[in-house]
Amino acid sequence: MDVNIPAGILVMFVTIYAVRALPLTLLRREIKSPFIRSFLHYVPYVSLSVMTFPAILSATADIRSGAAGFAAAVILAWTDGNLFKVSIGACLAVYIAEMLLAA
Repeated sequence: MDVNIPAGILVMFVTIYAVRALPLTLLRREIKSPFIRSFLHYVPYVSLSVMTFPAILSATADIRSGAAGFAAAVILAWTDGNLFKVSIGACLAVYIAEMLLAA
């Protein structure tokens, strides 16, 4: 495959610059709409979730064990919220699911 590295870097530069520079140039006043403000508030969380979720499912030997760990993490986070307990519980759920799936 023929790859044009300088063109790729240029496209990435323009894209990142546009995303950062356009709001500064187009939006001069404070955003007063509660809907748009709440939408913009959740953008970082959604971006992080979209990048993390596929990695959760593909980090294990079987997608089902990744889903079990994710489900355990969601339940533990919803009920307790302690980050240490959630991560230990998710790891244990993946470990148990891997043992059950290997048998």
